Formats: sequence, structure tokens, C-alpha cells
Amino acid sequence: MGNREDLMAGAIQCLKEKGWSRTTVRDIATAAGVSHAAIGYHFGSREALLLTAFSQAMDDWGKEIQLEMRSAVDPAATAAEQYVASWRAMIDSYGRNRQLWIASIEAFTQSEHHPELRKQLAAAQREGRRGMAAGILGIDEDTLTEADERRIGAVATALNSGVMLQHMLDPENAPTAEEVVDGLMALVSRVS
Repeated sequence: MGNREDLMAGAIQCLKEKGWSRTTVRDIATAAGVSHAAIGYHFGSREALLLTAFSQAMDDWGKEIQLEMRSAVDPAATAAEQYVASWRAMIDSYGRNRQLWIASIEAFTQSEHHPELRKQLAAAQREGRRGMAAGILGIDEDTLTEADERRIGAVATALNSGVMLQHMLDPENAPTAEEVVDGLMALVSRVS
């Protein structure tokens, strides 16, 4: 690998081990085995590198979870059973990626004071909700309509974020996959 790739790998490692706010330029350079100057040369700043690394880590997580969800879902099962299996895979991934999720929360809070970070996180969120909607609908992202991205992707992303936060704070009392789906069905019945 070259310095750029080493920096990405080092930054991802630091995000997972230390989180967003505690990761320093020195930490990244040490993990990557390169000089501090390489960060400025390749990425311009610590924040730009961390955002790029975070986006890559989340993209990797998205691909991983899509594969897990596909393998967990029995095509012969009912739609509700398939959705429960998908949620089970999603919830299981929270524990394995805990530090990455915590880093995402830290990045979100930092974005209030960094307009460029906020802009880039917003773009990453839109991309994530496209992937979420396409995955739920079982279609390619290229065929997803903007309406489905906004109504299915945005709502699914909001639900995922809320369930993830509950699992980060209080995993013993956070909802199971079955409870998430049952709760959604109960909500739908109230507004139908």
C-alpha cells in the first residue's frame, strides 16, 4: 500500500479504537506508519482524512450488512419474517461495530462547528439512505426513485439510528428485531 492507503487504514483503525474526537494526527500517523506531513499532503487536514475514512468504514459496513441481511433472509418467508431477519442482522452488527457507531455520533456533534464536515456528513447520509431504501425494496440503487429514497430510505435510516442508539446506551432493554417489526406494525395500524 501507498501512504494514502496506509493513512486510510490507520484512520479507520483509530476511529474504531479511539473514536472521532480523541483521534489525533499523531495517532493516525503512528497507526499508518507515516509522517504527520503525509496527512496534510494527501488529505489536507485531520478532519478531511477522518471523514474520508469514516465514509469508507460506513460504506464497508453497508456492504457487509447487506450481504448478512441477504443471507439471513429466507426468500420463501413472509415479508414480515424477512424484515425481522433483516433487523436481526442489523442489530447484531451494532455490537461488532460499536466504536464505529460511537465515532459517527461524535462526528455528528462536531459537524455543528464545522460547516464542511456537516456538508460531507449530509451527503454521506443521503447516500446511506439510498442504500437502505434499495436494500429494503430489493432493487439496485440506480433504479431507486427519489420519492422512495425520501420516504422509505429516510424513515428506515431514522429508525435504524434510533434503534442503534438504544442498543449503544442500554442493550439489555433495547428492542429486539421482533419488537421493532411488531412496533412498526402497531404504529401502522394506528394511522391506517
